[in-house]
Amino acid sequence: MTPFTFQSPSNLLFEAGASRKIAELVEQYGASRIMLVTDKGVRAAGLTENAEAALSAARISVTIFDDVVADPPSHVIESAAALCRTRRSKLVLSIGGGSALDTAKLVAYLAKSPDRLDDIYGVGLAKGQRLPLILVPTTAGTGSEVTPIAIVTTPTTEKKGVVSPRLIPDWAVLDPELTLGLPSHVTVATGIDAMVHAIEAYTSKVKRTRCPTSWRVRHSRCYRPIFGGVCKDGRDLEARSQMLLGSMLAGMAFANAPVAAVHALAYPIGAIFHVPHGLSNALVLPHVLEFNLPAAEERSMPSWLGSSNRDCRQPRRAIARAHSSTR
Repeated sequence: MTPFTFQSPSNLLFEAGASRKIAELVEQYGASRIMLVTDKGVRAAGLTENAEAALSAARISVTIFDDVVADPPSHVIESAAALCRTRRSKLVLSIGGGSALDTAKLVAYLAKSPDRLDDIYGVGLAKGQRLPLILVPTTAGTGSEVTPIAIVTTPTTEKKGVVSPRLIPDWAVLDPELTLGLPSHVTVATGIDAMVHAIEAYTSKVKRTRCPTSWRVRHSRCYRPIFGGVCKDGRDLEARSQMLLGSMLAGMAFANAPVAAVHALAYPIGAIFHVPHGLSNALVLPHVLEFNLPAAEERSMPSWLGSSNRDCRQPRRAIARAHSSTR
């Protein structure tokens, strides 16, 4: 027997149009007042409309916080948490990309717990209670909807993480319809982020679960469309569904067998130079793979990264093709 631990949300809903069922999920918690955490771009694109309409029909009062920005600064998170407390929201819902989902995790925690944000950076320091939490991703990349991690940008532009099982949501709702209008360059950037999650979880020396190894094949099949079909036809619902599912699986994988040098180097690039996270990962990935190769040669890489372990140029070529297809 090989012992392992595995952490994931209690509930998953994966269905086209799933965002229309948000009110039903909220009602399970008896919450008559909730906070919706998102950003102005997501709302302007109409991605919250179905959920907002369902909540309104159910007579659930919604406080909307749409001031989330990329690489969320600590002061934005603290402002959202303060508003959540003031409005006495009983549940936190987030519809958006990774920044919105990360913000919502910490809002749900800080609104319920007496802890300060500065006191919970690190692993396992957030031990208090949180409000019920429902996360709905609008990109197929971060996997934040299934992870116990939230990344914050401090006032000194340093990126810090809060890692705690308390941040794992009660519901992760995957609605591929919300990703149909995603621009191709965002599709590629977020997709590469998910690809790196899978690669680093698979090659990680910290193996808290055997699942990432068994999921890598499933993930690679989900992500084949990123370098072709999805960028050519962003309205392909089946391809979008597979990407969203692949992102979720990669999120579960790296939540239980952590990421490593690629993300460690990509974070400061993003924080200092404001490079999109997927792109910063892409810039670093080939070099880290090449550096790690002598110590990891026995672990064959997925077929979509090239048939030869020694050919570390394959990821670079694949990434270059993906980015060139968006221009």
